[in-house]
Amino acid sequence: MTGDPEPLSPAARKALEKELSDLREERSAVAVTLRGGDSDAAGDSADQADELQRASDVTRLDNRIDEVTERLHDAVVSGPPSTDVVGVGSTVTVRFADGTTDTLHVGEVADEQDQALVTADSPLGRGLLGRRAGDAVDYETPQGPASAQVVAIGDAA
Repeated sequence: MTGDPEPLSPAARKALEKELSDLREERSAVAVTLRGGDSDAAGDSADQADELQRASDVTRLDNRIDEVTERLHDAVVSGPPSTDVVGVGSTVTVRFADGTTDTLHVGEVADEQDQALVTADSPLGRGLLGRRAGDAVDYETPQGPASAQVVAIGDAA
């Protein structure tokens, strides 16, 4: 990744928007259970530990909400994925060493619904980043080294 904001595929955007909605719901549910600083409330140390855990959960949720919100904002700023170089958000057609071809989406968020998604931090995803049509890609699999060739980038595969 270049350090510049990276585009998101529609599937990755949808997954992040769903995650953000779920995080906000969870945060609301946890936040209503906090006492709100009522230091005179009776309770044993287990109650206090539980209260601290819920406060920690709210902080963790707030941090993740901020990360997802920022990522969605950055994707808007970055514009659509490049069709010249493979990056996050790209659709890329790849020919594998056995001669088969497959059209994949390079994303940053794993999505069970998108069987064609390759995450940017997977071995194949890392190998694809920065490549152009015609470039060879070497990557590791559980069975050992593998290779592929970028056939096309973008929807014109």
